[in-house]
Amino acid sequence: MVAAVKFRKAQINVLSARPYARKIAEIIKSLIPCVENIENDLLEEREIKKICFMVVTADRGMAGAFNSNLIKAAESMIREKYNDFLTSGNLSIICIGKKGSDYFSKAGYEIYAKYTSLFDKLIFDNAVTVVNDILAGYREKAFDKIIVVYNEFKSAIQSKIIEEQFLPIVSLDDSNSSDEEVKYKNVIPNFIYEPSSLEIINYLLPKHLNTQIWRILLESYASEQAARMTAMDSATINANDLIDTLQVFFNKARQASITKELLEIVAGADALKESE
Repeated sequence: MVAAVKFRKAQINVLSARPYARKIAEIIKSLIPCVENIENDLLEEREIKKICFMVVTADRGMAGAFNSNLIKAAESMIREKYNDFLTSGNLSIICIGKKGSDYFSKAGYEIYAKYTSLFDKLIFDNAVTVVNDILAGYREKAFDKIIVVYNEFKSAIQSKIIEEQFLPIVSLDDSNSSDEEVKYKNVIPNFIYEPSSLEIINYLLPKHLNTQIWRILLESYASEQAARMTAMDSATINANDLIDTLQVFFNKARQASITKELLEIVAGADALKESE
């Protein structure tokens, strides 16, 4: 019941955040191809010498396979696609959530940063703090590329593990875009911008990063509460089934005990009659 209440609120929040996050990303990605010689380190495709994975898990358990599936998927991605960086010591992890932090720390991965208890009071300032730390590391060349792995909320019974490139920001490319993104790109008209397109891009990029991390946190939290609600419902059903099974065993054992006592009484009465 507690998870159900939290889930409904989380669902409203994530559905409210998506349109703004989508629109600001749409504006930036539509402007980038229109501007020549953009000098912004957030868009710079530099040589990838170090890579960083940002893994978003929950702080608490009792959510079924929510955390374990995400951790397994992230580790599988690392070993399949970026094993060279891992073996050379050029791969680090940013952990959002205690479960991911505990696992990757014990597994011996290099932890660049970890954030726990963010979901206790989920506010936009949390996203800003995370982005500021990431930008500091990116600009100091602690890593040249950031991949974020998180659970995207689909419904109360379904979430999808997503792998996205967070930095550097990539322009909208039809070959790597979903049908929905391509549709949005095709319907965007050619606007005249004031101030210039370049100024708008430079102004919106930090806001875009803050908004995307905020959306990711909301997506993960809604997915977590949905998973916890489902897991607790299954646990309740299993507990009730176990109670029913044990009640049958108890009744059988009690009946057997009563029957045994009755037989002993009858046998004792028969023995007294024979002695008389």
